[in-house]
Amino acid sequence: MNTRISPSILAADFTRLAEEAAAVADDADLLHVDVMDNHFVPNLTVGLPVVESLVKNARLPLDIHLGVSDPDRWAPGYAEVGAGSVTIHAEATQAPVRTLRAIRAAGAQAGLALSPATPLQPYEGLLDEVDTLLIMTVEPGFGSQKFLDFTLEKVRQARTLIDNVRRFSGREVPLWLQVDGGVNESTIARCAEAGADSFVAGSAVYAGADPGAAVRALRARATEGARSVGARA
Repeated sequence: MNTRISPSILAADFTRLAEEAAAVADDADLLHVDVMDNHFVPNLTVGLPVVESLVKNARLPLDIHLGVSDPDRWAPGYAEVGAGSVTIHAEATQAPVRTLRAIRAAGAQAGLALSPATPLQPYEGLLDEVDTLLIMTVEPGFGSQKFLDFTLEKVRQARTLIDNVRRFSGREVPLWLQVDGGVNESTIARCAEAGADSFVAGSAVYAGADPGAAVRALRARATEGARSVGARA
């Protein structure tokens, strides 16, 4: 299984973002940036100017997660400044197809995020429009939350749907199944066993002295989890 590790700068030192990004550049695949507006979620983080600066200075593609109340308005701009991927929340968008297509048209991969209580089934038809399906494994808004075990069943359901899309549509480009929230060395293997292949981790990466080593350890645990599925098959 190919895996992607996306360290979240929400857990990094905001006074040293360039250095924190560089600390994982040799080991991670993406750099996860949570954009929050204090409306959709009760937290305020960074916005377009900071993202534009990071695009110019970070060696990794930016994985933008928009926790904002009007993603239809704001999402294309993040793609236009050079983000590698832009993910919008299903609960916030009023025009998901138009916005996802606008993200892709601006040169980024498009993602759709579902909060823990949001059912998967109403959004099955959108899978052809996305490059990443993000299953939140905590309530969006804050880092260092405890992993919500019940979300694993949604991850399993999402894996089945994605596999069916690939099988019946003939899709050749990846459709990543990402998890975000409470991901650490203990929970990442369980997420991989459930079918996730893209993992956002904040505190598990940046709380220690060596973020790069933490990324490598997380990747190893995800690989173990994926292999255990193959061993049981």
